[in-house]
Amino acid sequence: MTRLVQRLKQTPPSLSGRFRHDPAIRFADLAINGLWAVTGAVARERVSRRAAQSLTLRVAERTVVAHDQDVIELRLVAAAGQPLPVWHAGAHIDVHLPSGRIRQYSLCGDPAVRDHYRIAVRRIPGGGGGSVEIHDRLPVGATVETLGPRNAFPLAVPGYGSPAQRFRFIAGGIGITPILSMLTIADQLGVNWSMAYVGRSRDSLPFLDEIARYGDRVEIRTDDVHGLPTAGALLGDCPDGTAVYTCGPAPMLGTVRSALADRDKVELHYERFGAAPVVDGEPFQATLAASGKTVQVGADETLLHALTRAGVPAPYSCQQGFCGTCRTRVLAGEVDHRDTLLTEPERADQMLTCVSRSAAGTPLTLDL
Repeated sequence: MTRLVQRLKQTPPSLSGRFRHDPAIRFADLAINGLWAVTGAVARERVSRRAAQSLTLRVAERTVVAHDQDVIELRLVAAAGQPLPVWHAGAHIDVHLPSGRIRQYSLCGDPAVRDHYRIAVRRIPGGGGGSVEIHDRLPVGATVETLGPRNAFPLAVPGYGSPAQRFRFIAGGIGITPILSMLTIADQLGVNWSMAYVGRSRDSLPFLDEIARYGDRVEIRTDDVHGLPTAGALLGDCPDGTAVYTCGPAPMLGTVRSALADRDKVELHYERFGAAPVVDGEPFQATLAASGKTVQVGADETLLHALTRAGVPAPYSCQQGFCGTCRTRVLAGEVDHRDTLLTEPERADQMLTCVSRSAAGTPLTLDL
């Protein structure tokens, strides 16, 4: 009983509801189910409060956790030796790398463990450089500054805050990282659950040895053996009363979302790694006040992407509108705000370039 009480204390408040659409696409749906009101309130913490959570972590251990050698697990401990801040399943930390890059990584351990954090990082040679830096320049003993933990993908447990009766987990490749902690909680609370774990090949899938202990509740499907997974393969037996939690590449998430579009009695909660597609965008022009340079932003690209394409050294991290790394002052023009971070007063003269854009295609002038 004591163990159960401890687990329930680690379970976040009820966040039941259908997180069915990307935040940039359907704010109305999020308003209806109330999820965004909760996660947005968490994301809009004042800067001073986030600064108080800044912590120096030391790399205590590095382990290769995928047979293709492209995924490593880091065990991070507090440099000062103190217990680490409490976190809940689905949470992530912001990692400030020595280069100045800031990246978010899901915590993939047991939330009950307070002496270290676990994150896993896949090497992406053609990405923004953060993963390569961690693989090549962050040895055991190195330190990083962190903020968090924060949670934009919270787990609500059936019977303990959620009206659902069972879980269906769907993980694609490195998308297993936030799901791992959810499996721990679901298993220890005795909740009925199953999972599909998909990827290019078994060699590319991290943590296979760790999830083997769950037996046939986890079905592993790889493209080289089974082909691309269908919605049926991903969802399996998914009766009414199921809460689906999924994380992985955009095509996989799109398949799941389309299949559940008319399933009103099935909850869908998901987290994407990387930028969401631009929907209902209009082309516009952004002028950089410092140089007078103008950048043309296409209807289907983000302002951040256009700035990067034009060689402007614009900072970024999450690319999803919740971390604030790309926050930029707006000197002129009207903004279509699509983030979940800025308060209404802040939106008067600031924007997040990774998701927000011009309203109605009017020109913007930026303090860059």
